[in-house]
Formats: sequence, C-alpha cells, structure tokens
Amino acid sequence: MTNTQIPIYNLEERTAKFGEAIIRFCKKIPQDLINKPLIIQLIRCSTSVGANYCEADDAESKLDFKHKIGIVKKECRESKHFLRMIVIANPELKNEATILWQEAKELNLIFNKIYQKVR
Repeated sequence: MTNTQIPIYNLEERTAKFGEAIIRFCKKIPQDLINKPLIIQLIRCSTSVGANYCEADDAESKLDFKHKIGIVKKECRESKHFLRMIVIANPELKNEATILWQEAKELNLIFNKIYQKVR
C-alpha cells in the first residue's frame, strides 16, 4: 500500500474522501434548472456522512452513538438516491456516478452493521 491509499477500515478518512469525491464530481455537472437542486442535495447528504460519523465517534452515550450512526446510514442511502437522479439527468456521467454509488452502498452496509451491533 502506498502512502496515498487510505485503509478501508479508517472510517473517518473514508467518509471524508467520499465527500471530497462527490464535491469533485459535482463540479463537472452542468448548472441548469434540473441539476442545480440535485447537486445541492447530493453535496449536503454526502458530506453529511463524514460529519455525522465524526459526531457519532464523539457520542456521549451508546444511545447517542446509535442515533448518530442511524443518521449516517440514512445519509448514505440518500446519496445513492441523488446519484441515481443525476445519472437520469446526465447519462454521460453514469460511469463515474456508478463508482460513487458503489462507495455509498458499501458505506451504508458498514453503518447498517454497526447500527445493528449497538445494543
């Protein structure tokens, strides 16, 4: 592994990289009447994944942790939804969006598992 690769188990870094990748992706999307609200929504939910994970990491109780992880998994699902809508509006972005969608899916699965394990 090179110094630039992020271990997949470092969730704080992985969620930050996901948000960064979404921002770079959104800069490529034409700003029009359809895309603009989709871009705003996608940036909000995808960058919220990392922010809410950091909050969960600093949770004050198990219940607080579970609540915040629940928000993280919802934001991952929402990211998948808006990526799908952007592809409908911009089919030429499908390949790049699919990679981001897959990362959102993997993060959602990870946070679903964490959520289920918290009792």
